[in-house]
Amino acid sequence: MTCLSNNQLNLMQEVRQGSFKIQIKALISANARIIMEIDKIDELKSFLKVLPPVGFCCVYGSSLHPNNSDKSSMVDFIIGVSDPKQWHSEVILYNLETYSVMSHLFKFWYFCISHSIFGYHTSKNMELNEDHYASWMVPLGGAKLVHLPLPLFFYCLNPETLTYLLFQITQVADKIGVGVHFNPFVTWNDKMLKYGVVRLHDLVQDVLHWERFYLSGRLQKPVHILVDNLDIGDVNSVNLRAAVSAALLLLPSKFTEEDLYSKICSLSYMGDLRMLFAEDKNKVKRIVEGQFGLFQSMYRPFLKEYEAKELLTFSLPNSHQANISQDSSLSMTHSLVHSLPPLVRRKMGMKLGEMQVLKDSGRVLHEVVIGSREEAAKSMQKIIRRTVMVSSARQAVSGFLTAGGVNATRYLANKVRKAWKSRT
Repeated sequence: MTCLSNNQLNLMQEVRQGSFKIQIKALISANARIIMEIDKIDELKSFLKVLPPVGFCCVYGSSLHPNNSDKSSMVDFIIGVSDPKQWHSEVILYNLETYSVMSHLFKFWYFCISHSIFGYHTSKNMELNEDHYASWMVPLGGAKLVHLPLPLFFYCLNPETLTYLLFQITQVADKIGVGVHFNPFVTWNDKMLKYGVVRLHDLVQDVLHWERFYLSGRLQKPVHILVDNLDIGDVNSVNLRAAVSAALLLLPSKFTEEDLYSKICSLSYMGDLRMLFAEDKNKVKRIVEGQFGLFQSMYRPFLKEYEAKELLTFSLPNSHQANISQDSSLSMTHSLVHSLPPLVRRKMGMKLGEMQVLKDSGRVLHEVVIGSREEAAKSMQKIIRRTVMVSSARQAVSGFLTAGGVNATRYLANKVRKAWKSRT
């Protein structure tokens, strides 16, 4: 079971009890859940039967939507598990794709490890699904590899390659990447899939604090939740509220509903290195226009709450979206900043200064000193941009190592091709 802090457990309990005063039941039914046909849901869930048990799973991507005409689109999964090392690290005993001398050496090594000759034990997903992983990672499994006896041919490799081979999946994901290991180009039932595996504790941390602003950014956009044993969907309401606050800080006093969702969607792409050369330049617009109704389902409860507090004013023209005006006063700015994740506020306080505020309850809180709305927005934007930039760079390196050269090159080529097409 994933270990969560008391604050996280209390926060989850508060959300369940409705202390945020938003329509939680309506939000949970629509929050990050796509209404899909039952048979399609069952089909997606059936993929989980070939995997070890998971604590959380959601799917996302354009291939889920009825208006998507590209049936070859990759379906993307995010999977949360308590112990990624145990989940990943099964050593393969059979089904090698080649039968060269090297393969027989691998088989011998698999046999030794699987029978604990070297004191290492196997676990789950690699044993079940060897073909999901890059070929060089299969013999490594998820066990810690320091001092693990290697087949003789490994010592013929150059030092750089050997260094890469000594990484384990979870080490690469945690130490180099952002805690997520992706298996791309998995073929299943005539579909192309990609799934990312993350520790549940890390998922909750990112959702609540935007530590890496990677999966939290993904969950600010429409997804369909298939498994949720830890009520991540409930906790994600904190993430959605923070996303609304961040977007409002960056928007002018008057804007459209589409402008708001576009700004929310763009948060996780600010500073993303892929946007320079490997992403569709119209990606944000395409996501929002293609899933506008889903964004409304996710965020309307928060907008209604702000409207009730007279912080937002709505006018409905003869269209499917609203024109919105917001209170741009300093007090409203303080309220928006207060809704940002604690880690973001702390970083803003380091730049702008902090002041101590005594609450009626007797608690002393540290609040960010805000001289102007523009100053607060600029500071927050810099923090998010830097977080995304670092995370995207780390995940790119991690993805290259764990996906293998062929898959990584193939994935990058697909991205670059789409990016180039959007620019011509």
